[in-house]
Amino acid sequence: MFTPATAEQRFVLDHLVRLAEISPESIDMLDAVLDGAGEFAAGEWAPLERIGDTIGAKWSETGVHMPEGFRDAYQAYVEGGWGTIGSPAEHGGQGLPVSLSVAVLETLGTANMGFALAPILTVGAIEALTHHGSPEQQALYLPKLSTGEWTGTMNLTEPQAGTDVGALKTKADPVGDGTYRIKGVKIFISFGDHDMADNIVHLVLARTPGAPAGTKGLSLFLVPKFRLNADGTPGTPNDVRVVSIEHKMGLHASPTCVLSFGDHDDCIGELIGPEFGGIRAMFTMMNNARLDVGLQGVQVAERATQRAAIYARERIQGARAGAAAAIIEHPDVRRMLLRMKAQTQAARALVYYAFGQLDRGHAGDAQAKALVELLTPLAKAHATDLGNEVASLGVQVHGGMGYIEETGAAQHFRDARITPIYEGTNGVQAADLVGRKLNMDGGATVLALLNRMRGDAEHTALRDLIDACVEVTRHLLAAEIDDRLAGSYPFLTMLSVAVCGWLMEQSGRIAASSEGDPAFLQMKQVTARFYVEQIVPEALGLKAAATAKADILYALDAAAF
Repeated sequence: MFTPATAEQRFVLDHLVRLAEISPESIDMLDAVLDGAGEFAAGEWAPLERIGDTIGAKWSETGVHMPEGFRDAYQAYVEGGWGTIGSPAEHGGQGLPVSLSVAVLETLGTANMGFALAPILTVGAIEALTHHGSPEQQALYLPKLSTGEWTGTMNLTEPQAGTDVGALKTKADPVGDGTYRIKGVKIFISFGDHDMADNIVHLVLARTPGAPAGTKGLSLFLVPKFRLNADGTPGTPNDVRVVSIEHKMGLHASPTCVLSFGDHDDCIGELIGPEFGGIRAMFTMMNNARLDVGLQGVQVAERATQRAAIYARERIQGARAGAAAAIIEHPDVRRMLLRMKAQTQAARALVYYAFGQLDRGHAGDAQAKALVELLTPLAKAHATDLGNEVASLGVQVHGGMGYIEETGAAQHFRDARITPIYEGTNGVQAADLVGRKLNMDGGATVLALLNRMRGDAEHTALRDLIDACVEVTRHLLAAEIDDRLAGSYPFLTMLSVAVCGWLMEQSGRIAASSEGDPAFLQMKQVTARFYVEQIVPEALGLKAAATAKADILYALDAAAF
C-alpha cells in the first residue's frame, strides 16, 4: 500500500526548489538519498503503521513502551544515518540542505506518520541548540541528536498555558554551580518518553526567580532524561517522570505525554542562551517545527491518495458503456482522485518551496530569509488543511468501507486532524500572517512576491486571484486590528492557493517541455491544469470574507452562542 513518491520529490527539488543552485554537490547524491530513503521506509517503517495505530504506545510506571518492532526500526534508522542528512557537519551530520532532508522526512512520515514525529522533533532540538546552545552543550548533545541516537522534545504547554505561553509556571531555581532545579508539569509532549533511544533531551521553558511576567520572563533549559557521566554517556535518571499519556483520536504511535519535572526536587537543567531569552530560542525550534507540521500534511495526503487510488482501481461497482466497471471509471470518483492528487502536489510544492527559501536564508540571502518568514504560516496552515481535505476525500472514495477501520482510510483521517491544531493552531497562523508577516517592510515582502507571481502567471483565473490578493493585502494593511483578524483565515487561504497555483502552473509548463517518463509528465500537466482551472477559482470566492469587518462576529453576545 506504500510507494515512495520519489519521482515527484525529485521533480520538485529540481525545478521548484532548484536544489542545484543551493548545493551543487548534493545533486550527485540526490538519487541515492531519495531511492535509499524510499527503500528503507517501505521495508522498515511502513509495515509498522497498522500496529502503531491499533496497539500504540503504552504507559507504565517504568515509562512509555513502544509497540513491538519500533525500537528495532528506529535503531535501523540511526544505523542507516538517515538522521544525519541535514544535521551540522561539525557535529557528525552530513550538512546537506534542509530541503533534501525534508524529502527523507516526508518519505518516513508517509510510511508511518506517527512514528516520524520522533525525528521531526529531534530536528527542532538540533536547530535550537545550533543557534542558541553553548559550545559545551553543542559538543555534548549535538553529535547524539544529529545521528538520532538521542531524541529531542519541546516543552511549552502547561494545563493553564496553551496558546498563552506567557501564563506558564514551571520554575527554574539556581543551584549555584551554573545549573538550575526545574520544577513543574508540561502537557502534550510528543515522544516525551519512549524506549527507542538511550536518552531524551528535553528543551523546557521555565521561569527563574523574580522573572518578569508574561513571555518576557521565560528562559529555555536543557533537561536530559538521564544526566551525563563524565564521559558523556547517559547516567543518573534526572527526576523527570511521565505521569500519563493521552488517549487520542489518532497518531497512536506517537506517545503524547504529561511530564512532571522535579517531583523529588532533583531535576537538573542548564540554561540555553541568556536568561529571559527563552521565547527567542524556542521560536527557532517552533518555526522549524511549523514547517515540519506542514510537511505532515503532505505525508498524510500522499498516503491517503495512494490508498484511495488502489481501492478505486480494484473495486468493481456499477457499469460504464454497458459493462461492469471499477469505480475509478465513474466521473465523480475521478474528480475526487484528481483533486486529491492536485492538492497533495500543491501542498508539497508549497512546503518544499518554503524549505528551499530556508536553505537560501541560511546561506545569507536576506530576501529568502524574509520570504520564508512569510511562507511559514502558509505552509503550516494550508498544507495541514489540505492533508485533512485529502484524507476525508480518501474515506469518501472508499465509500462505506472507508468508515471501516480495517481499510486504513479512517486512520489517515484521524491522524490528520491534529495537524491544524498543534504547533500553533491554524487560526494562530492566520493571525501571525496578518499581524506580523504582512507588516514586514511595510508590506514590501508580500507585495514583491505577488508581483513576481503576477508576472509569471498565464491562466486568467490565477491572474485574477493574485490581483485579488494584492487588493486584500492593501486593505488589511490599512484595517483596524479586529478587522484584520476577522479576515485573516480567508486571506491566508487565498494567498496560499495563489502561491500553490503559481508553483503548480510552473510545474505544468516544465513538465510539458521536459523529457522523461511520459506517464509522469502527463500526470504533472493534468494536475496543474486541474488546479488552476478548478481549485484556484474557488479561492476568489473568499475575497468577501477576507475584507469583511469584525462587527458581524460580535453582533451576538457570548450567551447567544
